[in-house]
Amino acid sequence: MKRVICLYRVSTVGQVDHDDIPMQKLACREYAASHPDWEIVDEISEKGISGYKVSTNDRDAIVEIKKRAIMHKFDVLLVFMFDRIGRRAEETPFVVEWLINHGIQVWSVNEGEQRIDTHVDRLTNYIRFWQADGESQKTSMRTKAALGQMVQEGRFRGGSAPYGYDLVPSGTYNKRKHEVFKLEINPDEAKVVRMMFDLCVGSGYGRFKIANFLSEMGIKTRDGKNWHEATVGHILHNIMYTGVLRSGSTQSKAFPDLQIISPENFELAQKLMAERANECNALRTMPRNTRGQSLLSGNVFCGHCGGRLTLTTNGTTRINAAGEKVGRKRIRYVCYNKTRKRSNCDGQTGYTMHILDKMVTDILHQVFDRMRSVEENEIISRTHRSAMVSLKKRLADAKAESAKAAKEYESLKLEIIKAVQGESAFPMEVLSELVNNARTRMLDANAQLTELNEEVEKSNQRIEAIKADYRRIMEWSEMFDGSDMDVKKMIAGYIIKRVDVYSDYRLHIEFNMSFAQFELGLETEVEYAAQDIVS
Repeated sequence: MKRVICLYRVSTVGQVDHDDIPMQKLACREYAASHPDWEIVDEISEKGISGYKVSTNDRDAIVEIKKRAIMHKFDVLLVFMFDRIGRRAEETPFVVEWLINHGIQVWSVNEGEQRIDTHVDRLTNYIRFWQADGESQKTSMRTKAALGQMVQEGRFRGGSAPYGYDLVPSGTYNKRKHEVFKLEINPDEAKVVRMMFDLCVGSGYGRFKIANFLSEMGIKTRDGKNWHEATVGHILHNIMYTGVLRSGSTQSKAFPDLQIISPENFELAQKLMAERANECNALRTMPRNTRGQSLLSGNVFCGHCGGRLTLTTNGTTRINAAGEKVGRKRIRYVCYNKTRKRSNCDGQTGYTMHILDKMVTDILHQVFDRMRSVEENEIISRTHRSAMVSLKKRLADAKAESAKAAKEYESLKLEIIKAVQGESAFPMEVLSELVNNARTRMLDANAQLTELNEEVEKSNQRIEAIKADYRRIMEWSEMFDGSDMDVKKMIAGYIIKRVDVYSDYRLHIEFNMSFAQFELGLETEVEYAAQDIVS
């Protein structure tokens, strides 16, 4: 009796979900039963393993089969189709040949026995896997292209509708005669989405605070539950609310009928959330608390001990000449460490709020004046011109290297055909290694090219972000003096990263990098004396 091992493999999530393994098992068992001298001694299954993306050397099933072949534990390897062994043209044929050379017959339910008795057999073997390799690549490309095309055309790629939208019948059908649905804005949910962005941008709320606010207001999620900060964060980060559809690296134009949030508001929210994330790493850039009548909150510190300055209010009452009681309120920023005796701080205990706020307000006016003195295009030129020149040079070099590696890989694949026909100067084992190495170089070159293309895209996005910052600051400069304290505090927290206050109202200001990058003579960190600001 010949001892048979059956190998089953499914590669995609869909195949795993539908469980194609039983189908392969049934077919292989019936095929083995039709050979009276065969006996199945083991069945090995691989779920979710790509025969193209994963090398046979990294597949536990293939390693185990080779191990048993060396130990003469079986006589026949049976698969449903030969591509279950693998789909990589540069290595799978040699796995089959290796098994045959070690006394193992390799059979397929659909294709019969794989033989290598002649050059024709070996060539047929190679061509079969070359076709499987090519089909895998073409399938992947077709899938990506189809999804990308759907996105470009503004069609939803599938799944449940994001919060703020409904799926409605489009009146069209796909090739499988399934009705295609399209997205429409859900007015009630869209109001909630806008509320989230308004709370983030206008009031400085973080995800947790927004979630609590919505829950306290009795606003529930689509499934009737209270909001979670992760869900809020997902919504705030989703560019789809600007009307832009995305699939991987493919991104559509903005569709006005799907726009819930303006692009400007969306970008501002991303910046504010990024800054809040940095706060966790001691890189605080905006105040968490936007309530009260003080300009600074959360980002003002004692320059002597580093302790946070907090607000205190006290008052006195006196009788004026008319015999009336007159109250006087005194609001100060005080050093928390010194008042609580938590450290030996040698600085002042406190600083009058209106004096310190006036100094910071005057500094903001200086920022606005410096920004007005430079044109938008000049800012871009100063900050990114040299970097883009260097990046484009690296991109050109990477394209050339990728093309060279691809040419070498294809040349060696053709050499395999010569080897199969007995016309190559390279032994099969050496040629297989050369092809694998060439494939690795090609994939590495393509990966570098992809990274550089992404870097170019990110650089372009940074340029657009700088432009948006510039325009935003210009708008803020016009509205700052006439705004209420909450808005002033948000603007101040966005521009100023940290204020350290020393005795006699000497200030050390650390600005956010987004503003230092404008190179307007405004240093990242600047010292100010009280007499320089306050008359």
